[in-house]
Amino acid sequence: MELNRTQLTEFVLRGITDRSGLQVPLFLVFFLIYVITMVGNLGLIFLIWKDPHLHTPMYIFLGNLAFADACTSSSVTPKMLMKFSNKNDMISMGECFAQFYFFCLSATAECFILVAMAYDRYVAICNPLLYVVVMSNRLCIQFIGVSYLIGLLHGLLHVGLLFRLTFCSSNVIDHFYCEILPLYRISCTDPSINVLVAFIMAILIQVSTFMSIIVSYVRVLFAILRTKSESGRHKAFSTCSSHLSSVSLFYGTLFIIYVLSGSDTDNYQGKMYSLFYTIIIPLLNPFIYSLRNKEVIGALRKLRE
Repeated sequence: MELNRTQLTEFVLRGITDRSGLQVPLFLVFFLIYVITMVGNLGLIFLIWKDPHLHTPMYIFLGNLAFADACTSSSVTPKMLMKFSNKNDMISMGECFAQFYFFCLSATAECFILVAMAYDRYVAICNPLLYVVVMSNRLCIQFIGVSYLIGLLHGLLHVGLLFRLTFCSSNVIDHFYCEILPLYRISCTDPSINVLVAFIMAILIQVSTFMSIIVSYVRVLFAILRTKSESGRHKAFSTCSSHLSSVSLFYGTLFIIYVLSGSDTDNYQGKMYSLFYTIIIPLLNPFIYSLRNKEVIGALRKLRE
């Protein structure tokens, strides 16, 4: 590739590691993770669709969370597996931008779906008598629709800004997928506007949704502590603990990447954080929400009978 001012239209994804001896083992590991992720998330969606007892707001949101997780994993993992299997580390600019767009859409939608789930638990525990009235099908559809709409617009914003950048010297993206921060580093155009917008949007979306979740669960906690029934407390804590576990994992890594570290994140460290929220969290979520959930386990037993 000539090192001139000609704009590059293809990139090289360096991946997780350049060590040739690790390519086959890593392919097997991530292929297995991807299969389990898709079976877990799509299986959970099918279970919620199949069992009428799970046609409630809580499980409608959970089904959409599983869909967002499946989309997040599918936007990243297949290209990673291609690189491991046939050393195909080239990606066109169009493919690169599309990959980031679909990742951004699903990850952003997940933030707002988690807010909807927190609000659902707040209404269920703090205002149980009004639950059926407040959490109507119409409100659920609005929550889900707005989540995906914001994800769509957020992705369009970043991809639109990517088109103002030129890439004329290095075409090597030191990452395993087309993440915007490594793209900014190899741009020949000053990416300051892009970095600023990325930081502002991270603050607006991640901090606002995280604080909404925290406020909901603080109020839930006070409501639980006022509950006299020991079994009632245990059930409420059990219902909310899986959600809080997922929220902690998801937001913890996102904050480190986009808010605290920004573009100065160490390359290898950044890859590991990204690996966690693009591959590991979508793998864990179906199990976090299912293993301690008696209704999901009951629906699974009915399906096997």
